[in-house]
Amino acid sequence: MSMLHNLTRSLNQLATSETLRRAWSLLRHAPGGGVLMGQLIGGLAPYSGTIRPEVLVLEEGYVRVRMRDRRAVRNHLRSVHAIALMNLGEVATGMAVLSSLGEGMRGIITHLEMDYLKKARGSITAECRAPITTDGERREYDVQADLTDDAGEVVARARARWLIGPAMH
Repeated sequence: MSMLHNLTRSLNQLATSETLRRAWSLLRHAPGGGVLMGQLIGGLAPYSGTIRPEVLVLEEGYVRVRMRDRRAVRNHLRSVHAIALMNLGEVATGMAVLSSLGEGMRGIITHLEMDYLKKARGSITAECRAPITTDGERREYDVQADLTDDAGEVVARARARWLIGPAMH
């Protein structure tokens, strides 16, 4: 069994903010570590892996993640497909929220919407900040991810609502 498969299986069983941050601390300085971290995320959420996310920065409550331009994420207009952008927005909000959770907490997305501001071409980077959640109460949090092109222009904005609460065992 490959090391990546073992890490994915371990993360899937213990998908907590601590294991996410620990995996990133192991991978961030490794050659291709951001790509490997994206593959781990794809192992946890297979559809999210279809955009081949690359993690650039992951801190408690903050993420920057990139989707490189390739034919598989384009539409018939040679720009990045709307749903690929939505997928990147969900990945960014999810990683930011998951990395912000206190011990014994979990989150699930309950709403996701996207504003498409201009044609997205080239690599797209999503950036998201989420509030740190440590109080142990069940409640909803709204988070936003801005998606920018290589020139730094915002091409889309994702808004997600995450229901955060105690993990049930």
